[in-house]
Amino acid sequence: MSVVKGIPVQTFYDEMKEKLRLDLVAGQKGLVNQIRVAELNRPGLSMAGYFDYFARKRIQVFGKVELKYISTLSAEDRRLRFRQLMQQKIPTCIVARKLVPPKELLEEAERAKVPVFRSNKITMHLVNLITLYLEDKFAPATTMSGNLVEVFGMGMLILGQSGAGKSECALSLIKRGHRLVADDAVQLKLEDDRQIVGTSNSVTRYHMEIRGLGIINIQKIFGAGCVRHYKQVDCVVTLEDWKQGKEYERVGLEDATLDILGLKLPNITIPVRPGRDIALLVETASLNQRLKYMGIHSAQEFNRSLIERLEGK
Repeated sequence: MSVVKGIPVQTFYDEMKEKLRLDLVAGQKGLVNQIRVAELNRPGLSMAGYFDYFARKRIQVFGKVELKYISTLSAEDRRLRFRQLMQQKIPTCIVARKLVPPKELLEEAERAKVPVFRSNKITMHLVNLITLYLEDKFAPATTMSGNLVEVFGMGMLILGQSGAGKSECALSLIKRGHRLVADDAVQLKLEDDRQIVGTSNSVTRYHMEIRGLGIINIQKIFGAGCVRHYKQVDCVVTLEDWKQGKEYERVGLEDATLDILGLKLPNITIPVRPGRDIALLVETASLNQRLKYMGIHSAQEFNRSLIERLEGK
């Protein structure tokens, strides 16, 4: 698992300047500063002189309320407040609504090497957009060897040892009209601590490696409708060689899980041997998992019906 420890302000500026309509107005030398948390701060209390428990690691956002209050201060007090703010070693400041930043803010930011941006977005919209961006950047992530395919609307993560037939299974599913998300290296990210979303890297996207054929482009062979950029992972299917004598699940009363990024996902182990239609089994697993999400557990219903019949006799 990898966790981002910091994002350079330069990276934030490059990736969000168009979406947020950002203009750099001061502190260019501070673009190397690091943003280390996903939260933002509106320094209203700080402008009143209260710096206890100040959120110094956060991006500081000045809206209409903050600048209106600042305008009531004398030039000397404004400079003092902004100097105290810059002494906190904040990563950057953003002035919303295309408002004009006080010259004292620009001068102190330039001196402290803290970038100051202007945006034409209203304050709350600006805060929401930046929060979504930072939460995505700081979300725990990992990469797993496998295939991610959307099957009947369900994100099925296919895992297994090298040579187990993961890519061949995914190719069969695509031929049946399902959609490829990622082959070989699936990039997974935990979002909102409640769901895992998978995608592929930009280099290998929509491509598959098939032994004997080499690299093929799924989008060009099967059409744009057979691929998608990302998908939530709903279920894991683990392929393994059929082991003689091993007891495999035959009823399905107990649901196995696999821990990925701290989230437990349903995990179905499918033994592979010649003659088994693995793609059909994955399709069936997808439909069965959808029923479970709807509150219908076939194995439990069968077991309950069997017990009732036996008790009746």
